[in-house]
Amino acid sequence: MKRLLSLLLAGAMLLGVLCGCSAPSRQEDEGLSVVATIFPQYDFARQVMGGSDHLTMLLRPGQEVHSYEPTPQDIIAIQNCDLFLYVGGESDSWIDDVLEGMDTSHMVILSLMDLVEPLEEDTENILENPQDHDHEEDGHAQEEEGTHLLEEEYDEHVWTSPQNAMLISQAICDALCEIDGANAETYRENTAAYLEELEQLDGAFRDVIDNAGRDTLIFGDRFPLLYFVREYGLNYFAAFPGCASETEPSAATVARLTDLVREEQIPIVYQIELSNGNIARSIADSSAARVETFYTCHNITRDDFDAGESYLSLMYRNVDSLKEALN
Repeated sequence: MKRLLSLLLAGAMLLGVLCGCSAPSRQEDEGLSVVATIFPQYDFARQVMGGSDHLTMLLRPGQEVHSYEPTPQDIIAIQNCDLFLYVGGESDSWIDDVLEGMDTSHMVILSLMDLVEPLEEDTENILENPQDHDHEEDGHAQEEEGTHLLEEEYDEHVWTSPQNAMLISQAICDALCEIDGANAETYRENTAAYLEELEQLDGAFRDVIDNAGRDTLIFGDRFPLLYFVREYGLNYFAAFPGCASETEPSAATVARLTDLVREEQIPIVYQIELSNGNIARSIADSSAARVETFYTCHNITRDDFDAGESYLSLMYRNVDSLKEALN
């Protein structure tokens, strides 16, 4: 990966030289430039800025986030920006190598995981946990080397809690005010209005959950929602961890989730957006449940992006589906 990123960085620099006459550089344009790796921080910045001018999202709408690889153009965008927003954590380890290879003295860099209280990964209710197999195979070798069998790992999907979304949005506002003082009052006004909307979203979730008849959610899919369920005191069972590379479950996992749906008479089995939905449909076909999408906002479809869907609008879809899933 480091060799690939070195080649990409070198190619990006060469491409920047070759394209210098046709594409204005940050210095020539003299406009604010904000780059976000994925949709959540892109949308938070969009709300704070009051629009998407001077704002770039590296992950293309509809693209699978776990298979994303930076292009030379992506690296040029990072190199030329004033504010760079990324998640942090294991899946963003490539970013550290990129930033080490460029001059970042003109940039403000925000990692979302540094802005909130991170939660350790919780796989207790994940039925297909790849780590179990890995630890069985590698445990003896690790013990011989004197290393810890289980290293501390943190969930990266921090934005799924609206309370965290507030913290992240305020941090983006503070950074933009520092970078672009001439427009600081606009950023503060936009942020104050957005924080009120996020407070209302948080209240809508709490109202649903406080009046619910059950507290368990079933995900026939990956589960990148630890911050969400911890915030609202919900229980869950899921097929795979949030960043699992494999999504083909065993028959035992499907059977166990199906039994849980039947036993608890759970009306909805969730899939997450951009999923093929195969596991959730299999569970629903063997029970009285139906399949709904829970929007994690990790990325959105091209149609939703073009239609101007936002973190708020997608999370309100979750509010509506939770009313049925928890009653």
